[in-house]
Amino acid sequence: MNISLLGTGSWGTALAIQLARREHQVTLWGHRTDAVTAIDEQRENVRYLPGVKLSNNIRLESSLTTTVKGCDALLIATPSHAFREILQQIKTDIDSSTTLIWASKGVEPTSHKLLHQAVEEELGKDHPKAIISGPTFAREVAEGLPTAVTIAADSIDIAHSVAEIFHSKNFRCYTSTDIIGVEIGGATKNVLAIAAGIADGLGFGANTRAALITRGLHELIRLGVALGGKQETFMGMGGLGDLILTCTDNQSRNRRLGLAIGGGENIERAISSINQVVEGAQAARDIVELAKANSIEIPISEQVSLVIHNNKEPQRAVQDLLQRGIKHEMEF
Repeated sequence: MNISLLGTGSWGTALAIQLARREHQVTLWGHRTDAVTAIDEQRENVRYLPGVKLSNNIRLESSLTTTVKGCDALLIATPSHAFREILQQIKTDIDSSTTLIWASKGVEPTSHKLLHQAVEEELGKDHPKAIISGPTFAREVAEGLPTAVTIAADSIDIAHSVAEIFHSKNFRCYTSTDIIGVEIGGATKNVLAIAAGIADGLGFGANTRAALITRGLHELIRLGVALGGKQETFMGMGGLGDLILTCTDNQSRNRRLGLAIGGGENIERAISSINQVVEGAQAARDIVELAKANSIEIPISEQVSLVIHNNKEPQRAVQDLLQRGIKHEMEF
């Protein structure tokens, strides 16, 4: 197939490599012409995935119109804050039958809408669409290490056809029709990973980390179900799997941000030193406001938002969480 992919970050490049392994013809687009040229000339994304060479069936392109027109499927792997803008730029060029897939994780800033809502508003509710998500670090996918993901779409037929695009012996795809659940899992886990990083940066132990992951999963389920997601989705790759990954491994940009904050580093400097978009930083505020609009209590995410956006001391945030009243463990 001819697959077009928007986004030359680590995740977009890794997915291009996986698609190329499946012998698809991949067109990889980036918004910076100089960066696209450098990747093409070096056949390597030196900034994000140094040491991983691109195969010959990955073609670099800086023209968005050229990239979008005539492709069999279009995959967006840009940061969530740029998602709607990309949709607006491609809406006149994408064919109504071309399946739109996104690997972006987050909530739209300001409106706090989920990304599928942006797709429906810009391209129409009937446009074929799917999301790919799960416990994935870009470098491990690029290196061909065993990985499993969830592909969610409005219909199981679309989910299955998209899964076939990616599926290989080291890249296992599970299918779902719960787009909302997978979206909430992907957005919320980034915020919770910051919380886990803060706790570890403060010097707390494995007990604290395990408690944060467990109670964070409760938050994720509470919010996701209230918004129309299915509870069982959050026990899968796009929920618990992704949550465990980002909370426990330092390849996670969100966890690294939390570690820096817990260690006393300035937030702006910490984000700058990571040198990539840290989705959970903005998502913390967006997720909390989305939860408040739906009268959902998510105390861990609330404290993360207060630390990042209201300069609350991390130690005080932890104390406020620990001093909450006793409640039944399964009480949502």
